[in-house]
Amino acid sequence: MVIFSRQRPGAGRHTPGRHAAHGSADQSAATRRADREPLEVPAHGPYDVTAAPSDNLPRLDLGALLIPAVDGVELRVQAQPGGQVQQIMLVDGESSVHLGAFAAPRSEGVWDEIRTEITESLAADGGRASEVDGPYGPQLHARLPNGAELRYVGIDGPRWFVRAVFQGAAALDPDASPRLALVLDGLVVVRGDQAMPVREPLPLRLPKEMVAHMEANAADANADTGESENPDG
Repeated sequence: MVIFSRQRPGAGRHTPGRHAAHGSADQSAATRRADREPLEVPAHGPYDVTAAPSDNLPRLDLGALLIPAVDGVELRVQAQPGGQVQQIMLVDGESSVHLGAFAAPRSEGVWDEIRTEITESLAADGGRASEVDGPYGPQLHARLPNGAELRYVGIDGPRWFVRAVFQGAAALDPDASPRLALVLDGLVVVRGDQAMPVREPLPLRLPKEMVAHMEANAADANADTGESENPDG
């Protein structure tokens, strides 16, 4: 496993754990949306790639998600050596958000069902969750059994579902980190046309140049380790 961080480094906070994992515009994006009927551009994202705005906001292409680059927000990506992304976290000071994208039915969303599951699972483990209204509709304020506070936001899109789990100050106050809100508002989802089971994670990957950079660093580290273990050759 490797961690890719953009901008300043920093120590990670606690992760949301299993309660956050419910549910078993660049040229490449333009190519993927070529055969799909365009949708009306909504007021804000997350956007389906067919309805993404023609803005100049730089985005990191991670396959199924195009992540906006917002000044002051650190992007941490946990990935396997081959570039398959397992976790995305964005950090802004004392606030952070974990992002996930999943397949959803064509005819209906899954957030209503997932909210119920999260609430029941937390209660069974000694935690609790309360439903409140937010910019994207119903969301959950949760307290885990260990006392950690989380805010779950779910967005149903066309055949996809985005889950954002906020921690730190932004878990208690949505206005505590407007920069993380900008990331979510500018997110672009590339669902693709492949058939996928409902709630299966959409495929995420690092760009090829990042994978090459990681592999080169790993090779250098292995070489250094070999030299230190065999100083006499």
